[in-house]
Amino acid sequence: MARRFLAVLLLGVVLAGVLGSGTAAAAPRGRVVLIGVPGLEWGDLDAATTPNLWTLVGRGGSASMSTRAVPPPDRGITCPVAGWLTVSAGQRAGTAGRGCAPVPVPVDGRVPGWEALAARQATTGFSASLGTLGQLVTDAGGQVAAVGPGAALAAADKGGRVAKYAEEVEALGDLTPYSLVVAGIEDLATAWTRQPLDEYGVPASLPAELRKAAVAAADRRAGSVLARVPQGTTVLVGGISDTSPAAHLHVAIASGPSPDGPPYRTGLLTANSTRQDALVTITDLTATAIAALGLQAPRGVVGRAWTDDGAGPASTGEKVAELAGEDLASQVLRDVRGPFFAVLVVAQLLFYLFAALALRRRRSTGDAATSRLLVVVQVVSVLSGSIAVSTFLAQLVPWWSLPAPMLALIGTILGAAGLITALAFAGPWRSAVLGPLTVVAGVTSIALLVDVMTGSRLQVNAVSGYEPVTGGRFYGYSNIAFAIQSTGTILALSGVAWALRARAWAMLAVCAAYGLFAVFADGWPAWGADFGGVPAFVIGLAVFLILLSGRRVSVVKLVAVGAVGALLIGAIAVFDWLRPAAQRTHLGNFVQQILDGQAWTVVARKFGAMVGVTVGNWSLTLLSLVALAFLFLVLDRPSRWGASALGAAYRLTPPLRAGLFGALTTAFIGFLINDSGIAIPAMALTVAVPLVVAASVRALQLSTPNRPDPASAPAAPMAPPAA
Repeated sequence: MARRFLAVLLLGVVLAGVLGSGTAAAAPRGRVVLIGVPGLEWGDLDAATTPNLWTLVGRGGSASMSTRAVPPPDRGITCPVAGWLTVSAGQRAGTAGRGCAPVPVPVDGRVPGWEALAARQATTGFSASLGTLGQLVTDAGGQVAAVGPGAALAAADKGGRVAKYAEEVEALGDLTPYSLVVAGIEDLATAWTRQPLDEYGVPASLPAELRKAAVAAADRRAGSVLARVPQGTTVLVGGISDTSPAAHLHVAIASGPSPDGPPYRTGLLTANSTRQDALVTITDLTATAIAALGLQAPRGVVGRAWTDDGAGPASTGEKVAELAGEDLASQVLRDVRGPFFAVLVVAQLLFYLFAALALRRRRSTGDAATSRLLVVVQVVSVLSGSIAVSTFLAQLVPWWSLPAPMLALIGTILGAAGLITALAFAGPWRSAVLGPLTVVAGVTSIALLVDVMTGSRLQVNAVSGYEPVTGGRFYGYSNIAFAIQSTGTILALSGVAWALRARAWAMLAVCAAYGLFAVFADGWPAWGADFGGVPAFVIGLAVFLILLSGRRVSVVKLVAVGAVGALLIGAIAVFDWLRPAAQRTHLGNFVQQILDGQAWTVVARKFGAMVGVTVGNWSLTLLSLVALAFLFLVLDRPSRWGASALGAAYRLTPPLRAGLFGALTTAFIGFLINDSGIAIPAMALTVAVPLVVAASVRALQLSTPNRPDPASAPAAPMAPPAA
């Protein structure tokens, strides 16, 4: 099988080389005017302050833009220079040193310090090739012009040269001869750089009045550019960086002919890079400019062209308000995520302490069948196990727009968890050992499976999902979502297996079928697109099925299953790579990076992230250690009344053991091969341990304590023998 897989891969490489070797750079078609406004946010726009941009929004497509590039040390923002360089390369770029570097002003049509900027990109982990955009248009025979020093960074060729440079758009005269005009409107960035610097060398936030004045000046400059745009020109506007100490989503507007030919419709934009409504990235800006000129994007350009996403709100005001609300959600999420996980960790630790004391009390009294305390432990356990999936279901409510977002988030999550808990105890299954566990785990598995199959909407800006601002991931399973979903899937299947225990073959067939479908959904590019999750999921599922069938798990079997998992995700990645470049996900892109010799850069970056998360996030590390200690040192500890609580659950429902070990195996392998590190086992244990506690408590309630026989009375002294 491995030889066939490698043969297919080699054949694909050869075909790609043969088919691609004959392509030549076509001449640019049409014209693109790219207007970069560093720092421009949707909350800055209104009809009175920004009439020119307001009008453009009304006649074109709009979206929020994630501008994540290479941030300065200790600050997760995109500086103006980094934003412009990212547009130039179509890949995340940045500068050396702390804080935000000043924008270099071209001298005699050349960007000073270009060689140092280009060399810096080899150390960022992204290997951006500066000058890609300008060089591509120039090589195709098009003329390139830049207005302003920032725009010169984006429009320069690979040698740092700008064919035509002007400080103001009026100096260019007629724009008709140019294929690409990049105009930089730096009013916001200039005002921001004049603010006092913090300890990291980053300017403080602009006061409201100064920001409003800078936005108004930027709109006037944008109006000057728009007034000179020839008919039939594609106009792209992007807020290409941050101008505040905190990262934001920014403005993205497209008007005129789209890469497909017809003009952009009034409404919302999207891109294959995000697959989300009204959300694009800064690297998509480069890809859109290239596609609108009818050129083929080089492999180093990782973005995808903007496309129409639907009509959106009816009025310009409603559209701007909706997009501004998305940025508000991202800001609120940034503020509440840290405190939320701190609360979650503390709550989980208190839960383990409470459960341990309750079990200790049970051991001392032995009245398990009538103990109200154990009933409380069971209910709290089910509620606790429902929290993880509820962090995603909370996205069904706009909690970020409420007056107290943190309280609203916690209340929404607890409300969703309460509903799931009520369902777990609503039917006759509540009396079964695995009844509540199966309900909660099943809801967890199905909810996230349906979400990922329908666009991953619940994961965007979820406290356990991904943040568009950081730009780490926009679709498919995040690592945390994978940990929660895979744990829920395997534990739910243990309950299903117990229900089908009378028919062994049906039990194994159903569990294998749903488990493999969940694995497929995890890896399939159109759904989960999860590279590291598939091998871990396959191994964990195999452990579950092997134990469920009554066989023993061996190292040889695990190695064989691991190889199958690697081949499976490899085959999916190659399939994705064989599609057109514009349709690939990061799975296919990774195959291309292997062929280009850049794979080790990606692997090293992700390994560094895994180590950083594991070492730096002590709270999740503590939570994982405490959860494992509770599971095996408290719950699985025999008492003087007989078997352990976990042992009682194993005895009454043997599939639970297979499910628990399968879920733990998935979490451990996921920890080793994913860049989220300790976050994967931490969230998996947050689901698994409380649900196993609930099953164990119910097993205790159904068990008869095995009390030792009372000690016999002392024997009467024997009479001395008769003489």
